[in-house]
Amino acid sequence: ESVFSPTGLSDPFCPRWYHSDLSRHAAEALLLSNGSDGSYLLRNSNEGPGCFALSVRAKDSVKHFHVMRKDSGYAFGFNEFASLQDFVNHFANQPLLGSDTGTLIVLKCPYPWRVEEPSIYESVRVHTAIQTGRTENDLVANAPSLGTKEGYLVKQGAIVKNWKQRWFTLNRYELKYFKDKMCEEPLRTLDLRACSAVQFDYSQDRVNCFCLVFPERTFYLCAKTGVEADEWIKILRWKLSQIRKGR
Repeated sequence: ESVFSPTGLSDPFCPRWYHSDLSRHAAEALLLSNGSDGSYLLRNSNEGPGCFALSVRAKDSVKHFHVMRKDSGYAFGFNEFASLQDFVNHFANQPLLGSDTGTLIVLKCPYPWRVEEPSIYESVRVHTAIQTGRTENDLVANAPSLGTKEGYLVKQGAIVKNWKQRWFTLNRYELKYFKDKMCEEPLRTLDLRACSAVQFDYSQDRVNCFCLVFPERTFYLCAKTGVEADEWIKILRWKLSQIRKGR
């Protein structure tokens, strides 16, 4: 029987949608640019041997779920599978996943590791250096962080200090909120490059509250649970750290 190994999966039942050492960033970029709602792939997790991740596109975000290799087989969600073949066959039945935010995702189509591509290349017509005297040390690799997340949060109003539920989406450096999940146009887009801090807040008469500090205003948000609030704070703080690194 094939097994999970520290370096990944081995034949004969290795699924064609296993992407080995594809990073979280690359998985998100791939599924957001080329996948569709319900597209998914399996990859190695960076949490160590026997840890894998299922990356799933859910509309405009990508969610990641643990897959674990155990002595008794493979654990995913509430299920354990005795063999790798059983685990792979499970996905042929288009399982339904529910995330912590309440989003339901049908795993519709796997994203294959091998995609047919044309072997056509452009011809170089112009090739000249614009600057001189620079070395490899002057090359600065840069890519926008993805780290997507979405879900309902309760937001305090700016003028009338009442609280309303809004649908939030986080993608790259933009935190958008909508009247509800079905709306296409956001009520507002917050540029995290202008945000100075994200922290738990205890000044409001609410639990699971946190705030985002901007020059012109502090936004107060509340999650349904402490775990969900902690997840939002962690990923928002990670975004801010990426922004500061790039400055």
